[in-house]
Amino acid sequence: MSGNDRRVPIEAQSVDAPLTQSAVFLVLAVADGAEAADTVRSVLAGLDDLVKTVGFRDLGASLTCTVGIGARVWPALARRALPAELHPFRTIAGAVHTAPSTPGDLLLHIRADRRDLCFEFERLLLESLGSAVSVVDETVGFRYFDARDLLGFVDGTANPVGLGLPEATIVGDEDPEVAGGSYVVVQKYTHPIELWNALTTEQQEAVIGRRKADNVELDDAVSGQKSHKTLATIVGDDGTEYDILRDNMPFGSPASGEFGTYFIGYSRRLWVIERMLERMFIGDPPGLHDRILDFSVARTGSTFFVPSAALLAALDDEPDDEEAGADVGARDLGEAASAGGAAEASVTSPAADTSLGLGSLRDSPRTVTPPSPPSERTPS
Repeated sequence: MSGNDRRVPIEAQSVDAPLTQSAVFLVLAVADGAEAADTVRSVLAGLDDLVKTVGFRDLGASLTCTVGIGARVWPALARRALPAELHPFRTIAGAVHTAPSTPGDLLLHIRADRRDLCFEFERLLLESLGSAVSVVDETVGFRYFDARDLLGFVDGTANPVGLGLPEATIVGDEDPEVAGGSYVVVQKYTHPIELWNALTTEQQEAVIGRRKADNVELDDAVSGQKSHKTLATIVGDDGTEYDILRDNMPFGSPASGEFGTYFIGYSRRLWVIERMLERMFIGDPPGLHDRILDFSVARTGSTFFVPSAALLAALDDEPDDEEAGADVGARDLGEAASAGGAAEASVTSPAADTSLGLGSLRDSPRTVTPPSPPSERTPS
């Protein structure tokens, strides 16, 4: 159904909501204490109603919102065990570039074709949350010409389509307690745009792995330095390519000299995004990092889990006896931090560790074992 034909707003938590002209990426920290948890649970449970309240004013503008919950606060807010792969973003330290881990308990991905609708939704949301949260980061993104980033290349071409979209993004029976949800990773990159613009078009295309004008893929390198397109592609031994859904957006201000890309990736399997970032920052082979990082500085990094719309709406319900017996709902946020906020960890470059450190990413905070990632190989 097109936006102009829509009779009802888009449901909250729609990971596959359409591309929009504007977005707000809002990262929040939740205050410690049971009162803050109660407030946040109540507001998030009513998120779909807020989408309807604001979105109905212009149904064609496709307003929607997706909320992700971080590992630190998941036990207190969801009052159930952590999703199988959920843990805080782990710093990835390459020989030259580092993907930092930065704080964040909630991610609000607010999307619409009208900036004013995003603004109004954010205003009402923060008014409802009050002192229960504090803002860690707010980034306002915009659609730039034909879905290009500020480096001038089309962004998001590799997104899955058709039946491949839910298969790549929505958790299924492998983790039944949170089936219907999705993992989401966000990073904020800034570009030294003068350095990038000093490259020739041919040099830029070699970095990205696509032609700039018509977006056609270039051939993958067989050995040596690989392009961004190749390093960001994860393929299993059986030839299966594991996709993620990107909804990246440019942000910035020419007046202040800020030029950036907000990366946001949704996936059914968190390890796929982690493997992609390892290949970018550490390199494949190690030492040959993604050259896009020479022109893109990672400023933030956070991981969240997007519960299904039904699970989000039930956050404010009293947990049943079984869940209460699991001792995941009685703690306040301060106590939950030690359960959900896994120990600090990082992936280091081979300069400090001769392996890629991939095994460290397989740690699971619960007894449910996530699907084992296949060993990777360079896509042919």
